[in-house]
Amino acid sequence: MKFTGLHHITRITGDAQLNARYYGDLLGLRLVKKTVNFDQPQAYHLYFGDETGAPGSILTWFEFPQAARGRAGAGAIHTLQLAVADEAALDFWERRLDDTERAPGVLRFADYDGLKLELVVSDLGNAPLRAVHPEIPAEHAISGLHGVRAYASFAGLEDTVLTDLLGFTYEGEGEYLLEGSDRKFRFAYDAPPAWHDDQGAGSVHHIAWASRDEDHLGWQERIRGAGGYVTDVRDRDYFKAIYFPIPTGILFEIATLSPGFAVDEDPEHIGEALRLPAQHEHLRDQLEATLRPVHNPRVLV
Repeated sequence: MKFTGLHHITRITGDAQLNARYYGDLLGLRLVKKTVNFDQPQAYHLYFGDETGAPGSILTWFEFPQAARGRAGAGAIHTLQLAVADEAALDFWERRLDDTERAPGVLRFADYDGLKLELVVSDLGNAPLRAVHPEIPAEHAISGLHGVRAYASFAGLEDTVLTDLLGFTYEGEGEYLLEGSDRKFRFAYDAPPAWHDDQGAGSVHHIAWASRDEDHLGWQERIRGAGGYVTDVRDRDYFKAIYFPIPTGILFEIATLSPGFAVDEDPEHIGEALRLPAQHEHLRDQLEATLRPVHNPRVLV
C-alpha cells in the first residue's frame, strides 16, 4: 500500500478575489472549484490546478476576509515549490513576476499574502499537469507541484513517521522523497526560526496525500495501529478524506482519487458556479448574499 503522490495543499487567504487574480491569472492555474468550507460555510474554499483538477496539481484556499498575515514557525510548511520544465521557463517567469530572486534551477518570490514560493526546474520526471492561459506558453506553464519545505525542531534527524509509516525515503539532511505509484514529490525540513508558528493569511493549513480509493480505510487503520490520532472519514464531495497531525505539528490529510471535480459540473465549465455541499445547500440564498463575489479569470479572458 502506497500513496499515488500528492493530492493537494490547502492554505489561508484574506482575500478570495485577489487569490483568484494571482493564482488564476498571474500564475495561470485554472479555478476548478468554487465552494465553501464544510465546517465554516461562511468561508470560501477555492481550488486551483490544471485543466481537469488532477491530484498533484491542486492548490486550495480557505478565505477568511481581512485575516491578519500569518508567520510560519516550527510545525509549519513555509515554502511551496511549483514545477516548470527548464531554465527558459524560469526566464519567462522572471519577466512576468515582480520581486524575484534567481538561482540555478529556481526562481524565488512571495505571493500577495507573503507565502514563499519557488518555481523549480523539476528533476522528478512527473508527467506535466498544466492549465491553459492565453498569456503563458504551454512550454513555460507551471506543470504541477514539486515539493514543500517545512520547519521542524529536529530538522536534521530522520522522521520515521514519514519513512516507516507513510513510505517516504530519507535522503539525508532533512530531505525526503515520496515515490508514489503515479507521481513523485519532495518534502524537506529546515531548522525553525526563534518565533512560534502564527497561522493567518499566507499560512499553509494542511497537506494532502493521494490514495487509491480501495486503500483509504487501510491508511486509517495503519495510522491508528501505530498509535496516531486520525479522524473518521469525511466526505468532501470531490474526494473522501482523513486527517491526522504528525509529531512535527504539520496536519496531514489522505484523500481519495474519486469522484473528482467534474462530478457536479460540466468539465468544460468547472469552477464557474458556486457549488455548495449538500449539507449547506439550504443556506444558498444567505451565502450568495453575504459572500463577496469571486470572478473566475477563465471566464473573463
